Amino acid sequence: MKVLKFGGTSVGSAARIKGLLDIVNPAERQIVVLSAVAGTTNALVEISQAYTAGKKDEAKDLVKKHKDKYEDLIKELFSTEQGYKNGKELIDYHFNLISTLANELFTSIEEKVILAQGELMSTALWHFYLNEIGIKSVLLPALDFMKIDEDNEPMVEYIGEKLSHILAQSPENTLFITQGFICRNSFGEIDNLRRGGSDYTASLIGAAIRADEVQIWTDIDGMHNNDPRVVKGTTPIAHLSFDEAAELAYFGAKILHPQSVFPAQKYNVPVRLLNTMEPNAKGTLISKDGAQKGCIRAIAAKDGITAIHIHSSRMLLAYGFLRRVFEIFERYKTPIDMITTSEVAVSLTIDDTTNLTDIIKEVEDFGSVTVDGDQTIVCVVGDFGLNSHGYAARVLDAVKHLPVRMISYGGSDFNVSILLNSDHKTEALRSLHNRLF
Repeated sequence: MKVLKFGGTSVGSAARIKGLLDIVNPAERQIVVLSAVAGTTNALVEISQAYTAGKKDEAKDLVKKHKDKYEDLIKELFSTEQGYKNGKELIDYHFNLISTLANELFTSIEEKVILAQGELMSTALWHFYLNEIGIKSVLLPALDFMKIDEDNEPMVEYIGEKLSHILAQSPENTLFITQGFICRNSFGEIDNLRRGGSDYTASLIGAAIRADEVQIWTDIDGMHNNDPRVVKGTTPIAHLSFDEAAELAYFGAKILHPQSVFPAQKYNVPVRLLNTMEPNAKGTLISKDGAQKGCIRAIAAKDGITAIHIHSSRMLLAYGFLRRVFEIFERYKTPIDMITTSEVAVSLTIDDTTNLTDIIKEVEDFGSVTVDGDQTIVCVVGDFGLNSHGYAARVLDAVKHLPVRMISYGGSDFNVSILLNSDHKTEALRSLHNRLF
């Protein structure tokens, strides 16, 4: 069985929803994971923010505005009276639910209920459309099997058990449809896998049922060797290893959710990145055998980075110093991206500044602290193992004309990372591309 995930742009209009059948073969046993229709999640976030601020009239206008878009969508999507009726009843139900939350004490629980409505609508609409044209499908509510624990970690074995039982109830069916992004938490409440989580959903399902392959369909033909938005002449990479893909996804390759590689890697389920607009393009295959020795594969950049520099004479010849510093970040559940150290200083980077003020206040007990915002990590992925040589020098030579803030090398066999001011990101990407490729 295969798992196919389609993002928001792939279901962004009635024509594209219908066009999914150009890719999906109803005769082949598969699970199709859909994101919300393009623009929906952003609109639902806007509505939630209005509710949070107590701006009920503004929220009411936003609900109407977005519902009108769905009214236009179903008019284009359905060609029969019954099909349109099913679509109309569906969007009426979901937007009425969103409207009723204006009367509730609005908390993060209600917000997550609102954010779940996009995927619930997109999957049901495609299911109704398939039914209208005589193609049988089964709608699998993700809220029946997708669950995270108290640490917000997906429960893969639980997902597998629940999903296998549900699939076994429909042995004659081949096409199953479910929602990306949404799940239940350890309390049974509606929750989600955060933004971009539909990729993660597909990977988790693939791992849970030991799928033959997970396909991530987006609007670009695979993972490129640099950011095509700012660098000319980039090319898609035919084959990557799980480790290489994980580095690129984490450090800025937007085509893939950073966490989506790990479930597939753990259970050795190949992941293929494909282009909805060009279904015949080869895309990128991610598997355990994708690494190539003796070469540099790709460059990615991660924005929104904050660098924290801690200088302390107490660090000299001391043990336990770094542990005490890292415990502060652990308490505030703030991941660290890069680390460099010297005898009396440590520099590190974070991308979540939610608790930055409190973190700095505690870190200042250890010494003087400097904070730099608006930083970017540029990550070069390739073969940087023990037997390789010269590649790190080429990377640094390419950016020798730029003020580099930090360098991370040796922590992984697959990447060299540099930190610089975000103003220099584009120049760094282009210079590295010209030097390395």
